[in-house]
Amino acid sequence: MNESKTDLLFLPARSGRASEDVALQIEAAIVGGRIAPGASLPSERVLQEQFGTGRGVIREAISALRQKGLLEVRKGAKGGAYVKQMEVSNVSESLALFLRQNHVGTQDLIEFRESVDRTITMLALTRAPQEAKDALVAGAEALEREVKCENPDFARVGEMDRELNIMLATMAGNPIFEWIMRAVQLGFSSHDYALYEDAGYAEKTVANWTETARAIAAADPLRALNSIGFHYALLRRRVQEREGERPAGKAFLGAKNAE
Repeated sequence: MNESKTDLLFLPARSGRASEDVALQIEAAIVGGRIAPGASLPSERVLQEQFGTGRGVIREAISALRQKGLLEVRKGAKGGAYVKQMEVSNVSESLALFLRQNHVGTQDLIEFRESVDRTITMLALTRAPQEAKDALVAGAEALEREVKCENPDFARVGEMDRELNIMLATMAGNPIFEWIMRAVQLGFSSHDYALYEDAGYAEKTVANWTETARAIAAADPLRALNSIGFHYALLRRRVQEREGERPAGKAFLGAKNAE
């Protein structure tokens, strides 16, 4: 690689904390889009020349960025350090693990989900096109039919519920809400699945889903928010009942799809 001065990606590293400065500059180039996901970093020799450091400093910086999940090192003829494409599944797994290690309480998870759902619902109600709202209603009605049939497939019910939550987040028109919801649904949940373990709760839950979707489609914010509130009141009651059957002091964390 024969770069001119204007082609250089990086500046000489500061002395004293060279590996940290190298890592920060490479990270800034990745986050800033100057090195795209899937692209390789310049060779070690070129990085040494640009940063004005030795091989050990470069390798230490690359190792730190690997630990952060920004880089992967490949072997072989086309080996080297490559920028990783961050996937929502990676984020969700890390988030689920973090919550378990820090013993985040069930009620805290539910409170977080309720606050997010309220915001998403209001954005979807005001921003989403009518065809998207109608699709949400159709999905909720299909979920209700599945639960009320003679032999419901509860694996399918869980997947349908997950898809509706992601659909609603997408309707908010803000990609961050969609990413968060996908991470939540893949990695952990607010224990919605507990509602489907009991026939009475399951029927109330899916009827409420349909009511929420119809309120969004009708652009009725008070009705929609009331439906969200009812869902989480129902969920809190169900989780309290369920935890009352468990040994004291054990928080019920995780979801079926994360167990």
